[in-house]
Amino acid sequence: MAQNTAPAQTTALVPSNVAPLPTPASRTPELNALLGKGSQFEGKLIFEGTVRIDGKFSGEIISTDQLIIGEGAEVKATVKVGSLVCLGDYQGDATASKGIELKAPAKVRGNLTTAAIVIERGVFFDGTCKMDTGGTSAPAKKI
Repeated sequence: MAQNTAPAQTTALVPSNVAPLPTPASRTPELNALLGKGSQFEGKLIFEGTVRIDGKFSGEIISTDQLIIGEGAEVKATVKVGSLVCLGDYQGDATASKGIELKAPAKVRGNLTTAAIVIERGVFFDGTCKMDTGGTSAPAKKI
């Protein structure tokens, strides 16, 4: 009778060379909607979650969540959102309760109101910025 002299294989002791799946915290925000390149829309956009615009949009945008204006996008709108990330061409007044990030090569023309702002080197910004942390400051007095 032949005996099996091969050593027993155990997979528990062998380290895996497969990378683990990314955890939800390490992924970028999941998009709820996308207006892609080559698309254009005019009107009022109200949304929840994260929306990315890579095409052309004009009108009004309202949300308590995140809006991303992608590189190459052209947006002419009044924006009131939770947070705004802009890499494209934006013209209008924007209010973001949490924060605004302007990333190169963004071109922004308009008035921004937010609690926190980041403007990278290489961004074109023509307008005003007002820091608003939720109305905790006393109202300005007229002279």
